[in-house]
Amino acid sequence: MAKKSKDARIQVIMECTEHKTSGLPGTSRYITTKNKKNTPERLELKKFNPIMKKMTVHREIK
Repeated sequence: MAKKSKDARIQVIMECTEHKTSGLPGTSRYITTKNKKNTPERLELKKFNPIMKKMTVHREIK
């Protein structure tokens, strides 16, 4: 049986903001979960970008 969708936790996709402006090929994306009741705004986290080989800001996308 599938779980009911009344949970507050949802899956979100994080994408690198610096990579889009750099012009390098490829994308750096992560999948994580967040509680939509506690954090209704978009997440911003520092994650490792393996293409640029450094820590960059990743922002939630739709």
